[in-house]
Amino acid sequence: MSAEGKVKRSLTGTVVSNKGEKTVVVEVTRKVRHRIYKKYITKSKKFHAHDEANTCNIGDIVKIVESKPISKLKTWVLDTVIEKTK
Repeated sequence: MSAEGKVKRSLTGTVVSNKGEKTVVVEVTRKVRHRIYKKYITKSKKFHAHDEANTCNIGDIVKIVESKPISKLKTWVLDTVIEKTK
């Protein structure tokens, strides 16, 4: 498969920090079933994403897409803002 044919991963999460220049930190939460107790546990992970226009604020729900490494921590790019906070 060629490099252009690869499907890039996308995640949806909440912006928890926008203090960096052109950088937002997005927290993605997911529910996982415990293998022994069979209960659902909420797990979360933070991703640094590139926000070229500095448009996001804390609390916004955004979609991020995987990209080539931009810096040491940033390997995701902001795709769309799904819901803005008031």
